[in-house]
Amino acid sequence: MIQVSNLSKTYNGTTVLKIDNLEIKKGESLGLVGNNGAGKTTFFSLLLDLIQPSTGSIINNDVQVNVSEAWKPFTASFLDESFLIGYLTPEEYFYFIGDLRGQNKADVDALLAKHEEFFNGEILKNKKYLRDLSKGNQKKVGIIATLIGNPEVIILDEPFANLDPSTVNRLKKVIKELSENPDITILVSSHDLQHTVDVCNRIVALNKGELVKDIHTSEETLKELETFFAV
Repeated sequence: MIQVSNLSKTYNGTTVLKIDNLEIKKGESLGLVGNNGAGKTTFFSLLLDLIQPSTGSIINNDVQVNVSEAWKPFTASFLDESFLIGYLTPEEYFYFIGDLRGQNKADVDALLAKHEEFFNGEILKNKKYLRDLSKGNQKKVGIIATLIGNPEVIILDEPFANLDPSTVNRLKKVIKELSENPDITILVSSHDLQHTVDVCNRIVALNKGELVKDIHTSEETLKELETFFAV
């Protein structure tokens, strides 16, 4: 599904990301972990063609992302609140994204109804602009918006940050349900090892821009990661 080859990103002579080879198969839920500055957001930015690679390429479902935009119809992402449109209400934003992805109002309403528990009464019908919502509630909107239009690839950067414990548990339920669909590939980055191991069947660890671990999730995974990052 996603193939990374000889990928690097350099700023002012300093290499912040260098991944020689990485393949993410269709249907995998992959957790990207690492300390601040490890290269997680840089990798996602390259994957979404927000920045250009210094060397190498990323192929998403046979499309080289920095050459063609043909990957966009089947890929959805939420990196941070800059992806939102602050002067819209949540409903207006959801319908806007739906229109971009060929979904009518009824399609969007059906998706929102499905995730009513995740919203916990804090998002819809409150007549608030997105800019006036808390960081956590903005994140709820951004995450659910990625699901509009049935994307095949979903990319979430630090989805658990700024969420209260109850919302984290609801989000885990959402991600686990998505990961059970063999047609959906999910990439999640997080500082929180426990949450990432809970929802992903494969973990890739970055350290100073390089891939240092690539393991399939098991009962030992969390302990292995905690030991590694404790050094």
